[in-house]
Amino acid sequence: MVQVSKQSGEPSTSPKQAARRRHAIDSLLDPDLFKALGDPTRVGLLACLAKCGRFCSVGEVAECCSVDLSVVSRHLKQLEQAGILDSEKHGRSVLYRVRFGELSSALRSLADAIDTCCLGGICDSNACCDGEGSDGCC
Repeated sequence: MVQVSKQSGEPSTSPKQAARRRHAIDSLLDPDLFKALGDPTRVGLLACLAKCGRFCSVGEVAECCSVDLSVVSRHLKQLEQAGILDSEKHGRSVLYRVRFGELSSALRSLADAIDTCCLGGICDSNACCDGEGSDGCC
C-alpha cells in the first residue's frame, strides 16, 4: 500500500522503507564527528584553535576555558580521533591544529547529501535513493 502525504498529496515513504534505502547521507552522518562536536567545551576549544590558525599546545588551548589541563587534553584527543584536529608531538608536548579542509569538506558533503534529499525544503521520497532494492523502496 502506498502512503500519501497529507501536505503534498504525493506518495510518501515510511521510516521502515527509508531505513532500507542506501544514500550518501548514511555514511556522512558520522557519529564520531557529531559526538566530538556535541560538547560545548570541545566546540569552544575548536573555535579557539580555529581562530589561532596554527599548532597550539594543550596549555595554550587550556587558556581558552576554565577546564583542567587534563580534561582539555582528553577533549582535544577526542577531536583528533574524529578527524577534526591534527597533532604533532614535540618531546612531552602535544600540539594541535584544526584540519580546516577535512572539517569543511565533511560538513559540506553532508549538507550536499541533505540537499539532494530535500532540495529547497521539499522532500522527494525517492531522492535519497541509489536505485537499488525492491517493492519501490531503494
